Amino acid sequence: MEKNNITTGPIWKGMLSYFWALLLGAFFQQFYNTIDAVIVGRAVGSDGLGAVGGSAAMIVNLFVGFFMGLSSGATVVISQFYGADRKEEVQKAVHTSIALALAGGLLFSIVGFILSPVLIHAMGTPMEQSEAAIIYLKIFFLGMIPNMVYNMGSGILRAVGDSRRPLIVLIISSFANIFLDVLFVIVMGLGDMGVVQGVAGVAIATVLCQALSAGIIIWMLMRSTGSYKLSLKSIRFHADMLKRIVSIGLPAGFQSTMYTLSNVLIQAAINSFGNDAASAWAAYGKIDVLFWMTMNSLGTVNTTFVGQNFGAGKYDRVRNSARQSFAIAAAITIPLSIVLYFYGEFLLRIFVKDGENVIRIGVDMIKFLAPFYVTYIGVEIFSGALRGMGDALIPMLITMSGICVLRVAWILIAFPMNRTLEMVETSYPITWITTSLLFLVYYFIYTKKKKIR
Repeated sequence: MEKNNITTGPIWKGMLSYFWALLLGAFFQQFYNTIDAVIVGRAVGSDGLGAVGGSAAMIVNLFVGFFMGLSSGATVVISQFYGADRKEEVQKAVHTSIALALAGGLLFSIVGFILSPVLIHAMGTPMEQSEAAIIYLKIFFLGMIPNMVYNMGSGILRAVGDSRRPLIVLIISSFANIFLDVLFVIVMGLGDMGVVQGVAGVAIATVLCQALSAGIIIWMLMRSTGSYKLSLKSIRFHADMLKRIVSIGLPAGFQSTMYTLSNVLIQAAINSFGNDAASAWAAYGKIDVLFWMTMNSLGTVNTTFVGQNFGAGKYDRVRNSARQSFAIAAAITIPLSIVLYFYGEFLLRIFVKDGENVIRIGVDMIKFLAPFYVTYIGVEIFSGALRGMGDALIPMLITMSGICVLRVAWILIAFPMNRTLEMVETSYPITWITTSLLFLVYYFIYTKKKKIR
């Protein structure tokens, strides 16, 4: 059997080692967007920042989030087979996953490119930002195939417990992105030509770096010596494996889509307050991502540990993985919330230079939402554990009802009665608390039924 430290040894030590590598990787992945935001915000202006970080970011998350949810099915399947040392099934799952990434990337490129103008206008994006946002999206969608291939390839490596090599790829591509951003926007002067030209330069840099990342990750998989080694000539769909991947991944994909759609509605509500509010929300999003990349990293750790140990039949390690990941999440979230609450203004000024009102609104957003971050932990940890055990349908329904439906209802019913930014923001803690409680109850029901408690 291939060496596997996830199914043996102290769980919390293995989790922390795996988590820090993932978190550092997530940091460099966000480094893409952060550098884009800093350069656009300071070299182009707050309208450029709003175009890249506002409506356009929501739409990118809608498409990429769906595929990431779908690809989580591949991650779960591979981690379970890898934990059980079923090498032939691992091979089939790997090649089916890459085939899915290629097909999905092509489809999203076509659909996203065509629908970009419709989606931007449908969200009520401020006129000063809409043209640049459309250009950004069209360029971004042209690079969806390498984007999907990279994300699927790195997911394969993480599924077998390798968080080091995806981190190396992210570091390389992040520094390449910085170089290209500076080259296009500052050295070549696209930022001085106007908002549209500056945003286009940033989008081109991002797509080129995605292509670089995809090329490196494919090379790494081809050079691997384990059961997950990739052979280009073997890339194809295996019907049984595709069905298995989709049965887990499709509900997760819909879950991510519904989650993002509810955020799109939030973005539209924010946009109704004008440019300053839209720019402040975009800038806040660049700070807020510190929390989300922490939670997403812990969710990935939990899913991988639960998945491999579930596949190996080590149910005591399954429940302990969920418990210990929850404890780690709480230990990180509470101090992070405190730091963001008290130092939010300093962080906002990294992204915004030309609007004191934007800063003021952004600070209010941080102080309102940061104290509630801890209420979201249950959503990420319990849903990750359930996916690791192969249950995706009920978690999707819980997320759709607890977050998506409730959030939409809040914006459509409660918000019109009191049209303030605080009323929009209140939709987040209400849905986080509700969904965490629903996941907690279902997790105990599911583990009791499967005799995992």
